Amino acid sequence: MTDKPTLGFETLQIHAGANPDPATGARQVPIYQTTAYVFRDADHAAKLFNLQEVGYIYSRLTNPTVAALQERIATLEGGAGAVCCSSGHAAQLMALFPLMGPGKNIVASSRLYGGTITQFSQTIKRFGWSATFVDIDDAAAVKAAINDDTRAIFCETIANPGGHIADLDGLAKIADAAGIPLIVDNTTATPYLCNPIAHGATLVVHSTTKYLTGNGTVTGGCVVDSGKFDWSQNDKFPSLSQPEPAYHGLVFADALGPMAFTFHSIAIGLRDLGMTMNPQGAHYTLMGIETLSLRMERHVENAMKIAAWLENDPRVDYVTYAGLDSSPYKKLVPQICPKGAGALFTIAVKGGYDACVKLVDSLEIFSHVANLGDTRSLVIHPASTTHRQLAEAQQVAAGAGPNIVRLSIGIETAADLIADLDQALAKATA
Repeated sequence: MTDKPTLGFETLQIHAGANPDPATGARQVPIYQTTAYVFRDADHAAKLFNLQEVGYIYSRLTNPTVAALQERIATLEGGAGAVCCSSGHAAQLMALFPLMGPGKNIVASSRLYGGTITQFSQTIKRFGWSATFVDIDDAAAVKAAINDDTRAIFCETIANPGGHIADLDGLAKIADAAGIPLIVDNTTATPYLCNPIAHGATLVVHSTTKYLTGNGTVTGGCVVDSGKFDWSQNDKFPSLSQPEPAYHGLVFADALGPMAFTFHSIAIGLRDLGMTMNPQGAHYTLMGIETLSLRMERHVENAMKIAAWLENDPRVDYVTYAGLDSSPYKKLVPQICPKGAGALFTIAVKGGYDACVKLVDSLEIFSHVANLGDTRSLVIHPASTTHRQLAEAQQVAAGAGPNIVRLSIGIETAADLIADLDQALAKATA
């Protein structure tokens, strides 16, 4: 394919990274179910291991099926390159790995998925890293949290669970002034609704498990590099700007330019952390992305109808959907997510914790699962599940208090989903 930037999103979601198989002419990307690849000769092998030539060595590092997915996601996000891995949580660690070191920190939004808050507040401490959580809407608080040891700002485009939209342009300016990257989790928006790189993001992470795959079959993650950050502008990122001992003093930023982060994540990140995506999982995600735009249009259409209905229901205290006129984030929708505010939001149910639990148990079409972004409509009570590890104050700060239910609106008939919510609310608030 040529002139990819001139092609439409719908064309790219089908064709990017999916050239016919040169050996067989297969139109769909084959599943290359292999661990290793035969070298042409000893010199070929040496060049691959020295990063002097691009190719396949071992499937912990690279695999043709996974490579096709990486190219497709990077193309849709407008990035220079991408690296896929085993899950969204793995992608977050992959994004931070080349940037961090003992004693270094990140500034992170307080409104993140509960598992991410736990990863950043607890798990990364074992590496000697730390996170400072702030209200990402408060630019002054973000600036104040940055110090000499800060290596990134991290946020979600559309926050999980509340559906709040981040001012990516404002955050990018703060990150640029500090000489650090802005990392954006674009899972809940997808590249169809938002392109964080166009708003100044350096790195974009995805849980490909969610909307990109879209059918709840496989887990996966991806890190997309914009290729626009100057890793040598200061001394904060030695892994990329200084000689790498494992590759005979190679300086990734000098030798690989816009692809420095991507190659580092493969040659060192996947090599040493081993958080590999399997080729069959990549195949499922490639097939899912082919219908991404169609699904997201229906997700958004349904979410708008259902959020509006819920907002007018007396059994509901409030709805956090950013597409509603009542939302303080409505003004950011045309700027950040011009095609719609996504399909993830929360509702506050009158009756508190007990009513929320009864609502979840009474729904019939909605599936009670710890997932989002499926074609099916999903529901969960975060305070008793995904955000259970957090203190109540943290739950409230994350938009996941005891009276909150999270809805991930699917692509079913909207009237059926409203009827299901109606009968469940009647039982929950009786």
